[in-house]
Amino acid sequence: MNTVILESILTCPYCGFSRKETMPTDACLFYYECQSCKVMLRPKPGDCCVFCSFGSVPCPPIQQSGCCG
Repeated sequence: MNTVILESILTCPYCGFSRKETMPTDACLFYYECQSCKVMLRPKPGDCCVFCSFGSVPCPPIQQSGCCG
């Protein structure tokens, strides 16, 4: 069984600010407000959540099964 990583570093594509966040294990995070520039991040087309689009580690459901929901 693979170990699921629960922390990911989100990096804002607008200002470059990075912050370590704990990912939920039972849901996708569709919106995330950058703590620096206050832009509301949303997943890129085809991604299930902001961690898959802007994180250093994909969300737990993707890590576990390769798909989300």
